[in-house]
Amino acid sequence: MDKSKQTLQMLLSIADITINGSAPYDIQVNDERFYRRVLNDGALGLGESYMDGWWDCDAIDQFIDRVLRAGLEDRVKANWETLFMILKSRFFNLQKFSRAFEVGVKHYDIGNDLYQAMLDKRMNYTCGYWREAKSLDEAQEAKLELVCKKLHLEPGMRILELGCGWGSFAKYAAEKYGVEVVGVTVSKEQVELGKKLCQGLPVELYLKDYRTVTGTYDRVVSIGIMEHVGYKNYRTYMKVVDRCLAKDGIAFIHTIGGNKSATHSNAWTTKYIFPNGMIPSIAQLGKAMEGLFVMEDWHNFGPYYDKTLMAWYENFERAWPELKDKYGERFYRMWKYYLLSCAGGFRSRDVQLWQIVMTRPGTAQPYCRYG
Repeated sequence: MDKSKQTLQMLLSIADITINGSAPYDIQVNDERFYRRVLNDGALGLGESYMDGWWDCDAIDQFIDRVLRAGLEDRVKANWETLFMILKSRFFNLQKFSRAFEVGVKHYDIGNDLYQAMLDKRMNYTCGYWREAKSLDEAQEAKLELVCKKLHLEPGMRILELGCGWGSFAKYAAEKYGVEVVGVTVSKEQVELGKKLCQGLPVELYLKDYRTVTGTYDRVVSIGIMEHVGYKNYRTYMKVVDRCLAKDGIAFIHTIGGNKSATHSNAWTTKYIFPNGMIPSIAQLGKAMEGLFVMEDWHNFGPYYDKTLMAWYENFERAWPELKDKYGERFYRMWKYYLLSCAGGFRSRDVQLWQIVMTRPGTAQPYCRYG
């Protein structure tokens, strides 16, 4: 037996995964080059070889869940491409202003038809709140309501949203709470569609990097931008919030979070899904807000992202016959791997979802325990 195959079989057996087995989380190998590629290239090789059709799995989410629970990722050495990426992230600011719009072009601008088919009716591209929800639409509306309650919104308030997406929060807050919202995003497609969806409401959406915003607002909120900020810029982000937040205001962050501090992200995800993406840790965010804000509440509902991602995947699969001619088979495998591997990551508790409420010293403590 090839040594690479033998080694990978041994590693996968730790997670109770069998090569060419019958369980839904077992993998079916279609190309013998798969073994050496994964051992040489780690996470990057695993994802790329799936895109190339070298292996299949009935339940990628279950496979990744088992791999992460067993800690197999730490047992496979990174290749030179991955090591180069890590070194770049250490020495260079990969999320600097001149690179800010790259993720907009490469991820968020790939096609509104894809996102309209995959997401809920309000087009939320972040974790839903499933405590009492029975559907994706209900979970996303519950999330928006939870955010608004934690912000203690009142009619006439001016809200700044850093990373506004297609305007789902802005539209909801303006309609339900009578507030004015200014939102910024690095995605041209999001701004164009978001303006249409928010037409007639006191909502302004702009194609801007968060670092360029000005003005004073009663509340500053971000729902899903922190994953693009980068560890070299967490303090900069907090200073922007401090600059724009009214004296007695409330700031709010909704972000994916990591259990350990890191200076780089998964190599496959960085290359194919979120360029320059990075997941913050508690320590990194805590250090960034030190001396500026009081942390009022830190709410973790990471397991709900598993349910959200599986709902997105079901929608994606259902819509694929109408999308396939535009996007093609390789994109299908890439997107399927993205959604299901992320679901496995949250199921294994390897990554979390946090909602953080912040005020300034001297501000009366707001009630935050709505969730």
